[in-house]
Amino acid sequence: MKIAPYDENAYKMDHPRGTVSFNYLLMGDRGKPLENYRYILGRQEADFRMPRHCHTFEQIRLPIVGDMNLGEQGILREGEVGYFPEGQTYGPQDDPLGDPKQLQLVLQFGGASALGMGAGRGRGPDNKEARAERRERRPMKFPRPRYNGVVISNPVHFNWVPVAGATGVERKHIGTYTERRFWIEFLKIEAGAEWICASEDARRLTVVLSGAGTVEDTEIGRLGAVEADPGEKARYVATSELLLFTVGLPPIHVPAVPSDQFDLVTTDGGIRFENSRDADAG
Repeated sequence: MKIAPYDENAYKMDHPRGTVSFNYLLMGDRGKPLENYRYILGRQEADFRMPRHCHTFEQIRLPIVGDMNLGEQGILREGEVGYFPEGQTYGPQDDPLGDPKQLQLVLQFGGASALGMGAGRGRGPDNKEARAERRERRPMKFPRPRYNGVVISNPVHFNWVPVAGATGVERKHIGTYTERRFWIEFLKIEAGAEWICASEDARRLTVVLSGAGTVEDTEIGRLGAVEADPGEKARYVATSELLLFTVGLPPIHVPAVPSDQFDLVTTDGGIRFENSRDADAG
C-alpha cells in the first residue's frame, strides 16, 4: 500500500507545452506497461492551447478548480468527471489562465487494448530525452475508441447510496467502463465512521477531496492519495467528514485472438492516420 500526503511544493513544469505544472501523487510500475499508471494534479500556469489529439491510454479527469475546454467535445466543468477513452480525439483546446489557477486531478492508465502506459517518464520542456523522442519518426498504434466521445458525468445528479455493513458511509457509483470493467466512484464517510476498501483482483486509487482522517492509522487530508493493491484492505476512519474519489483498476485480460481494431499511424510532429480518421499530435 502507498499513502502519499499532498505536498503543495511538489509541482514541476513537466508538460511539453510548458504551461502546466504537474504534482505526481502516485505512480505505477514503469517496468510493467499493463500495470503502469500516472496519477497527477495538473495546475495551469499560463494560457493553454493544444491541437486536436488523442492518446493510446485511458484518462480520467476531475477539475478541482475551473473548467476544461475540450474543443469539439464541449466543456468539462469544475466538479464533473470526464472519462477520455483510449484513442478518442478531443480538442482543439484553448484555455486562458484563470484566477484562481485551474487545477485538475488526472489519472492516466492502460486500457483494455493492452497497449499499456510505457515507461511514463516526464515530458516537460526541459526534458531533452522527451524532445528527441518527439522528433523521432516512428510508427505507432492507436486503439479505435470504444465510445463515441468523451464521457462526461455530473456527480451532482447521482444519488448517495448507503454502503451495506458500513454505518455512516455512502457511495456515488459514477460508472463501470469497457471489458476491463474499471470503475469510478465517490465515497462519503461521516465523522467518526469507518470504511474498509477491499477487492481481491483490482488495484484501487483513492484521492481525498475534502475532510480529514486516517487510512491504516496514517493521517491523511485533502488531496492525499492512497494506492491499495489487489487483496489489500485499506481502513479509512474519518475525524471530519471525508469525501473520497476512487478508481478501481482490475487486471487487463488479453484476448486469445488479437484485436484488429487499431489504426496504424506515423509521427513527424503530427499524426497522420492511415485509415480514414485523422488527428493532430499533442
